[in-house]
Amino acid sequence: MKYLLEIHDLHAGIAGKEILHGINLCIPKGEIHAIMGPNGAGKSTLGAVLSGHPDYVVTSGSISFAGKDLLAMSPEERSWAGLFLSFQYPIEIPGVSITSFMKAAVNARRKAAGELELSPAQFLKLLKEKMSLVGMKGEFARREVNVGFSGGEKKRSEIFQMAMLDPVLSILDETDSGLDVDALKIVADGVNSLHSPQKSALVITHYRHLLDLVKPDIVHVLKGGRIVAEGGMELADRIEKYGFEGIDG
Repeated sequence: MKYLLEIHDLHAGIAGKEILHGINLCIPKGEIHAIMGPNGAGKSTLGAVLSGHPDYVVTSGSISFAGKDLLAMSPEERSWAGLFLSFQYPIEIPGVSITSFMKAAVNARRKAAGELELSPAQFLKLLKEKMSLVGMKGEFARREVNVGFSGGEKKRSEIFQMAMLDPVLSILDETDSGLDVDALKIVADGVNSLHSPQKSALVITHYRHLLDLVKPDIVHVLKGGRIVAEGGMELADRIEKYGFEGIDG
């Protein structure tokens, strides 16, 4: 299997309006790819389609993930198969602690893989290890999911969730939006620490700041629902200098 993710001629939209007009994108195992583009280009739509958001409809095209038909899989099955989406605007889940939430998520994925649930001691060890990775204090895990969190805390929490679930493909949908320098580094450190020859990441962003820390293998530019340019970090440099108007393929 040459590619972990293969998207061919993807057309998709919401509420009867097509937003993606023929996306072609292939991500091999072990590579970090970035998608940059202006507001309304379709970046978040692509993330929503990959995660299986029910409001978004694929009208044509195909997506293969780890050799399987992604579009035939439910959102839960996509997660169990190793796909993770970090949301641009994480939702609050009142009444559910981060610890309870992650224990249910981790064990659900293990069950789907035919593995035994973690014992309380095993789960606690994993929890502490991943909390340390993202610089979370112990009391953080007892808080309700995203309730009363600052923007930076929500993003830190999502990187913690990503570390706990250890996905083979991490999709970060503008996770760097509104972050200060310290929080941005936590996000980048989380992505880099999970990166391996068998795992990939897709970083969706407006800006190059996060890319300076993550250092993607390939940068794609999405405009008007299509990928119009691809390249290395020199492409991100062009965008920073000339804006997206200067990128037309």
